[in-house]
Amino acid sequence: MRWVAFVLLAAIFVVPGSAQAARTGRLLVTVKPPVHGTAVAASATAIAATARAVTAGHTVPQVHLVTVAPRPGESLRALAKRLRRDPRVAGVSAEHRATTRLVPNDPAFTVADPVATTGEPLEWWGIRSHFPEAWDRADGDSVDVAIIDQGVDGTHPELSGKIRAVNDLDASRRDGPPTVDESGHGTHVAALACGQPGNGQGIAGAGLNCGLIVEKSDLTDSSVIAAIIDATDRGAGVISMSIGTDDRARPPQAMVDAVDYAYDHGVVLVAAASDHPVREQGDPANILQPRGTGSDLTAGKGLTVTAADFLGGRASFAGHGSQISIAAYGAFGRNGAAGHDGIVSAFPPQAQRPQIEIGGIAKPCLCVTSLLPGPARYAFLEGTSMATPIVAGAAALVRDANPDLGPDDVIGVLKQSAQREPGQGWSPEVGWGIVDARAAVDLALTLDRRAPTSSVSAPSVSSGTSTTLRLSSVDTAAPGVPVSGVRQVRVYATSGHGRARQIATTAAGSLRVPVLRGHRYTFYTRAVDNAGNVERRPRTPDAHTRVVRDQAR
Repeated sequence: MRWVAFVLLAAIFVVPGSAQAARTGRLLVTVKPPVHGTAVAASATAIAATARAVTAGHTVPQVHLVTVAPRPGESLRALAKRLRRDPRVAGVSAEHRATTRLVPNDPAFTVADPVATTGEPLEWWGIRSHFPEAWDRADGDSVDVAIIDQGVDGTHPELSGKIRAVNDLDASRRDGPPTVDESGHGTHVAALACGQPGNGQGIAGAGLNCGLIVEKSDLTDSSVIAAIIDATDRGAGVISMSIGTDDRARPPQAMVDAVDYAYDHGVVLVAAASDHPVREQGDPANILQPRGTGSDLTAGKGLTVTAADFLGGRASFAGHGSQISIAAYGAFGRNGAAGHDGIVSAFPPQAQRPQIEIGGIAKPCLCVTSLLPGPARYAFLEGTSMATPIVAGAAALVRDANPDLGPDDVIGVLKQSAQREPGQGWSPEVGWGIVDARAAVDLALTLDRRAPTSSVSAPSVSSGTSTTLRLSSVDTAAPGVPVSGVRQVRVYATSGHGRARQIATTAAGSLRVPVLRGHRYTFYTRAVDNAGNVERRPRTPDAHTRVVRDQAR
């Protein structure tokens, strides 16, 4: 058996920060087309005077626009309400001030790729997969990505400030600690996922500000299994595995159990497809997306990633077939040149003689580049190994944008939002398509997965044959996600030591329920929102009522 070797690809990313449009405190008012040749400006002035508004900003007659502001001491909402009642007004909206897209100072964003005839920069794959636009809405800083590999160069400027935890599962005495990378592969992969943005050097990783958990493995089954468990226990939100076996269709049960453990603990797992054009991807990829399930949008416990080339098709060396979930750019392809077949990312210094470079794991690739300023600590590599951390970085952005999403949600979002021809679904060549970070984040921000909360109060002592419950409920969502609103509240009651049973479903704020004299009752509620989220059962009831036998008592 052999753990899948290293594919050649490289990362190039930049660093826009989160930008949120700020309000100016003014209103954009669109007036209905003036009649009888009246000038738009005159009409707008009359409308502003009627609404007791102050003209501000720009008037644009060609689109019937006037900008106004409220008088001192008045709210924008009150002014908007008056304007909307004016029959001459077609529309009113708050004015916002945009921010410039953060132009990253990572050179890979500005240095032209000498092979790309279209003049694109070295980070062409990041631009094509719309990562800069995604970074405007999510920066990944709340998510740690675990890299299961042969270590990383902890001194590299792309990684030195990103490492949150390390774990050494490499039994070889010849190899160094997790922050030493003998092969060069782990450094390249880790920077593609979470390379430091905005430091004026090299690249920016797909997950922008995500942190790294480094699981140094000797790539034996037991080591990889232990790494999956350890990364999960350390709180990884995403596990990236640019490794795998090509020669076994049935994975060991312990590997399956480890994947299940991570999945059940809410981790998104991403693994590389084979770096050969075969239909059996080996494990762990074939655990995440089993044979025959790729076309099922809801099947699988992770993402198996194949590599696309510069032209947008599957790279000639990459795995294909029914175990493929999604693709990311992993090679330049037919227009490439010797030593420049992939994508650029971080690499250990040549003084460490990384094994990829000298042929210790693969034939010499002559991949170190001087295209980026500074020391030669970057290289071009291509392969599914490099496509995988790009998808892992996109998963980190999705999780950062909407932390309420579970693994199934994140997997589904990335599949549904991937770039593919209009009307085309899954294909055995690139799965659901090439990852699209902007579309994925945008889709994630439409999904309300946060359950509402509710409570019930009741008189501690009651008499008669009924009592009144007071109900309250509230629905919230992750920042930026529309709140769907509470649809109903389910009311549960117990009598004595009996089991709780649902006694009513209501949208009202109060409920009159029958009771028996001499009995004790407990009540609790579970709210349901319009997105279908159901509140968990509380650990203890909200209310307790004792029903007396008569009013005199």
